[in-house]
Amino acid sequence: MSIIDWVVLLITLFVIVIYGMWKTRSQKNLENYLLASKKAKWWTVGLSVMATQASAITFLSTPGQAFDDGMRFVQFYFGLPIAMVIICITFIPIYNRLKVYTAYEYLENRFGRNTRLFTAFLFLLQRGLAAGITIYAPAIVLSSVLDVSLSSMVFLIGGLVILYTVSGGTEAVNITQKYQMLIIFLGLFIAFGIIVNSLPQDISFTNALDIAGVSGKMNILDFSFNLEDRYTFWTGIIGGSFLALSYFGTDQSQVQRYLTGANISESRFGLLFNALFKVPMQFFILLVGVMVFVFYQFNSSPIFFNDQVKDEIYVTPSADAFRSLEKDLLELESVKSELFRDYLDSPQDEDVVQRIKGMVVEERALRDEAKALINAGLPKAESNDKDFVFIHFILNQLPRGLIGLLLAVFFCAAMSSTASELNALGSTSLIDFYKRIFRTEESQEHYVKAAKGLTIFWGIVAIAFASIASLFENLIQFVNIIGSLFYGTILGIFLAAFYMKRISGLAVLIAAVISEFIVIIIYRMDVVAYLWLNLIGCASVILISMLIQILFPVKSEV
Repeated sequence: MSIIDWVVLLITLFVIVIYGMWKTRSQKNLENYLLASKKAKWWTVGLSVMATQASAITFLSTPGQAFDDGMRFVQFYFGLPIAMVIICITFIPIYNRLKVYTAYEYLENRFGRNTRLFTAFLFLLQRGLAAGITIYAPAIVLSSVLDVSLSSMVFLIGGLVILYTVSGGTEAVNITQKYQMLIIFLGLFIAFGIIVNSLPQDISFTNALDIAGVSGKMNILDFSFNLEDRYTFWTGIIGGSFLALSYFGTDQSQVQRYLTGANISESRFGLLFNALFKVPMQFFILLVGVMVFVFYQFNSSPIFFNDQVKDEIYVTPSADAFRSLEKDLLELESVKSELFRDYLDSPQDEDVVQRIKGMVVEERALRDEAKALINAGLPKAESNDKDFVFIHFILNQLPRGLIGLLLAVFFCAAMSSTASELNALGSTSLIDFYKRIFRTEESQEHYVKAAKGLTIFWGIVAIAFASIASLFENLIQFVNIIGSLFYGTILGIFLAAFYMKRISGLAVLIAAVISEFIVIIIYRMDVVAYLWLNLIGCASVILISMLIQILFPVKSEV
């Protein structure tokens, strides 16, 4: 990276962090520290909610997902608007009426202490792991750029996030997220413009979409009902609704964002803002990846996008075979680029269409062979390179200065999402465990200090997990799989609390434990796509608790 890139990157990061710390330097009580004094306007709530979900994983992995598999991943988000409306109608009024700090406080009022603690524990478990992944993702970027150890970058990024999250609490998170989202949107629009402008002069944006379409990258909707397919309309609209309902309605990292709203209307408008703009945003990020794919149809692309691993394979006995595959890909790309021009001249020529489709299959086969060589020659290396596609394009195709800006996008996204997670982990640990069980009668100053200490603890846990994490097929899938293992059970507990007034806390608690085992077993069997685990977990809690209540009627709460 050039000096100017470093200047852009460092100024962007540190100005936002220092500004957030300065604006929130006086936090005297829990409402200030955990709920930002409940004065946030809807646009602050909306951007904060969006920034919490849109981690670096989103901007790192999603373009690579589109490069490899096209636009169909957008179906994953189709259930989100439905979930937002339900949360606005049901969840927000209840949380505001009870004046809770965490979502799990409500469960004690309804089901008793043990159910509250169990649900809060599930949140801490899955969100603690996810926080590690949101630190790990941008660490890949910087370690690739600087050729330094991944663990060093993990400690640097994690430490920076801990610094301002602990210093200013929820208000610091909210303030910094607004500016981080502005940087993110600016960077993405600039990157998209550069990609389109970098296409050959005779290839318009419409031509690029046609090329992506004939290559199978514009397959947005899939109405097939296949439980094993992760990305279909039905998986997204049903499984995605339950995932979004649990994430935005019961995950403290999101609930805490709209609990800061000045009133119910501000919180609702913030969520409805996301209902309107989240799917278009994800569509746009995927489209960036598709345009990167089109760019590489007219420019030579690496057969493997992780340069560090590629350099390692060159010094193994597999080097000659790997270079042979690279030569084959270069020859194929040369022929394919001419075929695309023929297709644009005669889009109805079925022979050209079939030849293009055949070459797309051949290119995938070459890339799979390269990955097989890496697996054989470097057993400990990660052979998945989808998460490096967008990084590779940025580092090799963008002009100086803009590289620093795009890297700042990754870091802003990482900091905004991780800050929300650490903030929520610290809040839940304090309110649902420390203040509820261990130190019930202490001063506000004591609890603020305890919240800061617990936030530091979870930051250390996240850094530790990030230090040992490895790629799991695709980072954005990994974090959603972690959530899907727990979110269904958590959502089932909350829906039972909201809508099933005759169910006891004991019945729900037993059902939740059984349901969590069911979800894990089904996941291990790999018989359905992971999004369906959210529906399975939720339905299991409700059905099993109803059965227990019928067979063993219990009136008292636990």
